[in-house]
Amino acid sequence: MPRLPRLQFDGAVYHLTSRGDHGEAIFRDDADRQRLLDVLADACVKTGWLVHAYVLMPNHYHILLETPRANLVDGMRWLQGTYTIRYNRRHKLHGHLFQGRYKSLLIDPDEDDFFPLVSTYIHLNPVRAGLAPAERRGMERFRWSSLPAYLGPRSRRPDWLCVDRVLAALDLSDSPAGRESYGSQVVDQARRLAGAEGVELQRQWKAIRRGWRLGGDAFRKRVEMLLKGVLEGHRAGSYVGPGVREYHQHSAEELLAAGLKAVGLAPDQLPLLRKTDPRKQAVAWLLRKHTTVRNAWLSEALSMGHEVNVSQSVGRIDRAATDELARWKAAVAKVIS
Repeated sequence: MPRLPRLQFDGAVYHLTSRGDHGEAIFRDDADRQRLLDVLADACVKTGWLVHAYVLMPNHYHILLETPRANLVDGMRWLQGTYTIRYNRRHKLHGHLFQGRYKSLLIDPDEDDFFPLVSTYIHLNPVRAGLAPAERRGMERFRWSSLPAYLGPRSRRPDWLCVDRVLAALDLSDSPAGRESYGSQVVDQARRLAGAEGVELQRQWKAIRRGWRLGGDAFRKRVEMLLKGVLEGHRAGSYVGPGVREYHQHSAEELLAAGLKAVGLAPDQLPLLRKTDPRKQAVAWLLRKHTTVRNAWLSEALSMGHEVNVSQSVGRIDRAATDELARWKAAVAKVIS
């Protein structure tokens, strides 16, 4: 069955989300919530994880997590498996508690600005869900978030919760003044949600809710190398997800550029040539053989008209019935030799 690839490396940072099976609650009461935090604390001891922020919602949780060692998969298997066993034992149940696989958004660990962005998104979950008012006292009273620990004294903070990275990214220190300033900024963001500026906040958070990685071009290239290592040696279709689609499309774009260069064409020439130009056909054949992009994508990228033209062109190059087609086939084949 196709699955999402899990990318792991020393020092990786993730925004993790896991929901209850069929959207059902994963906590029945505060004792369950405390039990998950206890299991998370044990997981941090076992794995060396650093938790930068968290929130427990009725049917899901969010964690901003750093893994000094590349052990996300093993750690999450233990965390969710152990909590499920203890939850089922307490409530005399059996079976799955969580819905499928947890979601992991990979975050550039070298880009400090992402830490306050994601932590604020996590801390404001209760406000967005109507579980806490958009004012400081109300948010502090929501016990099942790391926000109260951020705002309170160090002595009341669990050892596994690390606030320094988020505060430092905002030029704040872990001091009464720094924690007060952080609280004011979170309250300000909560109030913005209700106004016109909330649209901009939601835009920034869209990448957190729907994305699979958060970072710039250098991080994208690093992640692509990790994906390549995971995908190589597996059959096409073994892995799915937005990261895999993005990787395949980017690989196709690179191969397209190399193929066009091999036949002496520039992208701006393509619309000027006939749809069945033999050089276009050869490049289409190259990409169909070595990528998973669809005919519709190739048709648009090569200006070949209807996608049926792509299928017919690939067949012609396969057969290479003329010297001209054979010559262009040989030219593009050198790209991957």
